[in-house]
Order: sequence, then structure tokens, then C-alpha cells
Amino acid sequence: MAFGLKRDELKKWKQNVENGQIDILTHFWLDERFPGSKTVTKVGCNDIEKLKQWGRKYGLSPEWIHRDPVHPHFDLFGEQQKRVLMEEGRWEQIRKFKL
Repeated sequence: MAFGLKRDELKKWKQNVENGQIDILTHFWLDERFPGSKTVTKVGCNDIEKLKQWGRKYGLSPEWIHRDPVHPHFDLFGEQQKRVLMEEGRWEQIRKFKL
């Protein structure tokens, strides 16, 4: 279950992903499959090769890409999530979600 983001934020992320841009969105998220994780960061781009290349610089395996037909993305959690957000300069997301 996703919450903690505004409709406009999600709309902008989807639009950027559909336009072939790498975009990053963090939100609160609860899923019993991932106990202890209260947030997820989605890094998406509909240009799969561009997304794979982006992921390589952070050691992310291409197999980890969620192959949504319109919004392919990586789901990042925990320390990996925080490290990527820091390296990408996404300080507002780090503060907002107290990462």
C-alpha cells in the first residue's frame, strides 16, 4: 500500500518516465513481504537500456527492474535506497521520509 505522496508528484514521475527520463520518487509503503521497510524509492525510465545503465553505476542488477509495460523501474529499500538518494542529491526526499 502506497501513501505519503501527492497526486501531482506521481503524475509528474509517470510523465517523466514515459518521456524517457530517469526519475526518482519516494513514498511510504507497507508490504508484509518486506517487514521493516516503511518506504520505497522507485527509479524509473521507459528506456530500458538507459535504466540498466543508470542502475549499473549503483550496482543494481538489470534483473531487478520491475518490467511494468509503461513505467519500468527499480524498487529501492533500506541502505541502498538512502545511498542512491544521497548520491543523486535527493535531500528533500531523505528529509521528508526521515531516511
